[in-house]
Amino acid sequence: MRVTDVNVEHIAVETERVVATASSLRNDAVLAPSLCAGWSRGHVLSHLARNADALGRVCNVALTGDPGTMYASQQARDAEIEAGARRPAAAQAADILGSAGRLEALLGALGPEHADVEVERVPGGPTITVGAVPFMRLRELVFHHVDLDACFRFDRVAPEVLDLLLADSVERLRRHADAPSVRLATPEGGSWVVGDGRTLVTGSPAGLLLWVARGRTDDVTIDGPPPTLPFGG
Repeated sequence: MRVTDVNVEHIAVETERVVATASSLRNDAVLAPSLCAGWSRGHVLSHLARNADALGRVCNVALTGDPGTMYASQQARDAEIEAGARRPAAAQAADILGSAGRLEALLGALGPEHADVEVERVPGGPTITVGAVPFMRLRELVFHHVDLDACFRFDRVAPEVLDLLLADSVERLRRHADAPSVRLATPEGGSWVVGDGRTLVTGSPAGLLLWVARGRTDDVTIDGPPPTLPFGG
């Protein structure tokens, strides 16, 4: 599976799962800490809704040709998330579902001619390629569902999606100037090398992704002192 193979069906599956988890939370549980440092579960849920709208703005630039960015600014992004973080579980779930529907409609309107359009994340910031939007949304849904710390784990994801997310996370790690030298390995023979592969980290694909993406060592074995990840996971 490749990044360009991700489609609205993959997104819909993970959206339904996130909405089910959000709907199951007690209102006080929404305010409890998530796995994202400094964020409650409510912050994560609020972010997932606003991220769908932000990616929708990226699609809209491609569809209309009008100027625009994913976010007006980093401060505006953060303020939107904060504004919705303390809402009750039902409101969070409804917002995620509604914003997902708006994004799905825009994704459905995109054609091959829009795939290479680039849109700035914030004015003057890095650009996002429109063809990558479905994968970006899928990654947000899966990673932040795990971040809710509400019984959803990476091993619940379809194997082909899990493999894609792991490969992408390893590639992002390789591009970082402060990436540690590690070799990731699975019992089935999967192997990914970063740097000179000095430290061996073994585990299932789900365990390796939890370590690479979030710095959690719960489900991996590390041959030596745990390497420092540049983004803390």
